[in-house]
Amino acid sequence: MSHLPPQHIRDVLRQGLVIPAHPLALTAQRRLDERRQRALSRYYLAAGAGGLAVGVHTTQFEIRSPTIGLYQPVLQLAAEELRAHAARTRRQVLGIAGICGRTEQAMREARLAADLGFHAGLLSLSAMSKATDNELIDHCRAVAQVIPLFGFYLQPAVGGRVLSYRFWRRFAEIDNVVGIKIAPFHRYRTIDVVRAVAESGRADDILLYTGNDDSIVTDLLTSWRFRTNGRTIETRIVGGLLGHWAVWTRKAVELLEQTRRIALSGSPIPACMLTLAAEVTDSNAALFDVANDFAGCIAGIHEILRRQGLLEGTWCLNTEEQLSPGQAEELDRVCRTYPHLVDDDFVAAHRDEWLR
Repeated sequence: MSHLPPQHIRDVLRQGLVIPAHPLALTAQRRLDERRQRALSRYYLAAGAGGLAVGVHTTQFEIRSPTIGLYQPVLQLAAEELRAHAARTRRQVLGIAGICGRTEQAMREARLAADLGFHAGLLSLSAMSKATDNELIDHCRAVAQVIPLFGFYLQPAVGGRVLSYRFWRRFAEIDNVVGIKIAPFHRYRTIDVVRAVAESGRADDILLYTGNDDSIVTDLLTSWRFRTNGRTIETRIVGGLLGHWAVWTRKAVELLEQTRRIALSGSPIPACMLTLAAEVTDSNAALFDVANDFAGCIAGIHEILRRQGLLEGTWCLNTEEQLSPGQAEELDRVCRTYPHLVDDDFVAAHRDEWLR
């Protein structure tokens, strides 16, 4: 991957991209399965994804443990596949590296990601749950000096923290911010982020991506309007950086294109899109194990990929992370009820090629 200036990254993000949050392929011994890790990357890129987010929640935060030591190897594999795909297709695809920890760790991860050619860092603030807004902004500014920044509003249910409108308004003033993943799974907090960016005057510079897996279609169809300084500002969430899109990715690409056409046309939203929105959310409830407070959210993704033959099993680094009772049956139900959301045929046609 080539290093790109922030404006070039913004131009690519502005197109509206499907960016899957990349899972971690493990063997039964819970060691990295390099062949299947590469196959996942190849699947997403062949499906039409515009980038990969690696080292994020879906990749499992435990990869950073000194006794496991998988953060660099996993980023390295993804970087190699991104470079190979871009060279083969002449299509610009983005690498976004998950960055965690307090400032010293985050700076170290940002430098590694930049050295490997990743274009931006998705900055989690989970490790700074007690920090003030001033401390958070200082932290973000420091990391933004190393790599272009993708803000991240992670829902508290899986380790995030509540971030105020005031925080996001100040965050939007950091020059090297190129985008924000909005994933609080909360309507009011989603509006806080969109309004903060709109009122900062940087709605054209900071591209908004949904991470609200419970409201994907609605987020992508909505035009957000705010009145500030005597004028109306309108902005959109242009794409998605989603754990949900780590499965059925070919269908996600089709969905994003469909919502994009409708949103840009200015025409009334067809009623069928509201039905589709509910179907996608129902599918996500099974995938993310909402009935058990997201306990099986990573295992649910793994189970779909296992059924498709891309993963060998559903193993996670944390042995307690596994499918919840009844979750497999819920996945059966949504696959049976919404076959138009599933891309099994696409995967079956190309799986052996990706696993070579």
